[in-house]
Amino acid sequence: MKTLKKQRIEIVSVYLHVLSFLFMGLFFSLVLFFLLFTSFWFLSVLYLVWLYLDWDTPERGGRRFEWVRKLKVWEHFRDYYPIKLVKTAELPPDRNYVLASHPHGIMGAGAFCNFATESNGFSRQFPGLRPFLTGLAGLFRLPVYREYLMSCGVCPVSRRSLDFLLSGRQLGQAVVILVGGAAESLHGVPGKHCLTLRKRQGFVRLALRHGASLVPVYSFGENEIFTQASFGRGSWQRTLQEAFKKLVGFAPCIFWGCGLFLPWGLLPFPVPITTVVGHPIPVPHRPNPSQEEVDRYHKLYMEAIEQMFEEHKESCGVSPFTHLIFV
Repeated sequence: MKTLKKQRIEIVSVYLHVLSFLFMGLFFSLVLFFLLFTSFWFLSVLYLVWLYLDWDTPERGGRRFEWVRKLKVWEHFRDYYPIKLVKTAELPPDRNYVLASHPHGIMGAGAFCNFATESNGFSRQFPGLRPFLTGLAGLFRLPVYREYLMSCGVCPVSRRSLDFLLSGRQLGQAVVILVGGAAESLHGVPGKHCLTLRKRQGFVRLALRHGASLVPVYSFGENEIFTQASFGRGSWQRTLQEAFKKLVGFAPCIFWGCGLFLPWGLLPFPVPITTVVGHPIPVPHRPNPSQEEVDRYHKLYMEAIEQMFEEHKESCGVSPFTHLIFV
């Protein structure tokens, strides 16, 4: 049984992560703008000069700090749900990997916990591998928030960034891509397992260009930590969401969880999340892969993620009658 103190620390840890995810970039953007009109204007100027000089760092491997990844706060974050990491196969560090993670959910809590922190001991379970969780490139243009993301080993999901990570001499690089992205977040409804994958082939092409093995990853429970208002295709609400996504890169989801003082709020529901890392799919090195090769390995990947889902769903609390849906 958790003590009341432990429960409170976990809630604070998770709430801080949610607030950082939603508001940290906007908050520090406003702070820098406000300081320009005060006697502390030089702080904003100094940071903006630093931002200009440091602009390319996120796409050149970032600037991770292992002590940030090992902070005690991430263990409390892990314990709140709780979040687990399940290893099903060895991933030798003598090659690189593209870990395709599903589902995106609202915030990708399972992927962040397991690949952007060491709270579940990724480096202990997969010795020699160096994980790089990737996110929207636009996030790395937000002041201070970019520093926070990079300190956890998060990098942009841009081609330049991914090519840099996988083309170096050092092997054992594990790039983690939330393949479904913003589009998949619209399907993050409790009880549903819908993956935006049929037309997503960029991660397969990336793996072929660098000869990096493909690894399916699935976080069971990710869609259950928030309740989301789901709008059918063709509705004006869904049309507005998709138009917004095309404009700024992410979809405005209407979601809610627990409240600190009200029945609803921004605190995720404490639902167990189990992230399963599957068997690697060997991929040949093809600097200029043909469409036929991309189609072939994309099909192999879809079969692998579906098989892994079927093998682990019941042990992770999913009904035996539930199956993956690909869109």
